Amino acid sequence: MMGQNAHVTSPDNHRAGFACFVGRPNVGKSTLMNALVGTKVAITSSKPQTTRRVIRGIVHRPDAQIIIVDTPGLHRPRTLLGERLDSLVLSTLTEVDLIGFCVPANEPIGKGDRFIADKLSAVKKTPVIAVVTKCDLASKEQVAEQLLAVSQVAEFAAVVPVSAQSGERLDVLGDVIIEHLPESPPLYEGGQLTDEPEQVLVGELIREAALEGVRDELPHSIAVVVDEMMTREGRDDLLDIYAHMFVERPSQKAIVIGHKGERLRDVGTRARKQIEALLGTRVYLDLRISVAKDWQRDPKQLRRLGFYD
Repeated sequence: MMGQNAHVTSPDNHRAGFACFVGRPNVGKSTLMNALVGTKVAITSSKPQTTRRVIRGIVHRPDAQIIIVDTPGLHRPRTLLGERLDSLVLSTLTEVDLIGFCVPANEPIGKGDRFIADKLSAVKKTPVIAVVTKCDLASKEQVAEQLLAVSQVAEFAAVVPVSAQSGERLDVLGDVIIEHLPESPPLYEGGQLTDEPEQVLVGELIREAALEGVRDELPHSIAVVVDEMMTREGRDDLLDIYAHMFVERPSQKAIVIGHKGERLRDVGTRARKQIEALLGTRVYLDLRISVAKDWQRDPKQLRRLGFYD
């Protein structure tokens, strides 16, 4: 990788490396990454446990390049999928230069946060900073109290309060991350924002659209496979995308389809707009839905849907 980008010029003392945000589900990790990168590359949803893939967002600065690895939230696994996700998280933690432990400013520190802090204490060689997120949702007093509470949970290299929504102190967080990266020329070309294949990002955007406004038990049960993406013959300005959504039970399929197919059409429209914004081209989206019974507990189906051993 370094060799192919050797022609990239970099100033003296340029730094580049990998950072990773962890925290219990729904503490704002993906939103924070999107705010730092400046574009939408990881799915963000109001439902917990929605990020399934390790998606890298790339922050380009004149003095540094931060490659952010966004992982699923660490949690006590209840299914084979849960175990896979947790092993994915822990293997990621040993491969990065810095870990950001995320705790929201507007919620008390709980058992889930302590569980993750304990896991992080086992990762000896990687520095850990604490990131207090969602500061726009808390008063100054609350933020100050949370900073103190977080600093008592474990030894952190730094504690940084931020708001991804308002952008407050994002630049400070960027500076703190860069301090912990090794000196290195840029690892990626300047125009890249992520190294995930486009089909994976498209699948994630479809999942995000499907998750909006559905009942709490559904997020775990939706998987999306993008079967085909191709420019339409004779139309350079139009991309045809054929995607398949999988749920575990017929009752869930009915929820996603909605009355007379209205919800599924709405999901398709919302996803298409996001995909067009991401890819910068007009899109025709063919979206189907099927039942894959108990796919989360079936190793063969997990492999087929992209969750490898």
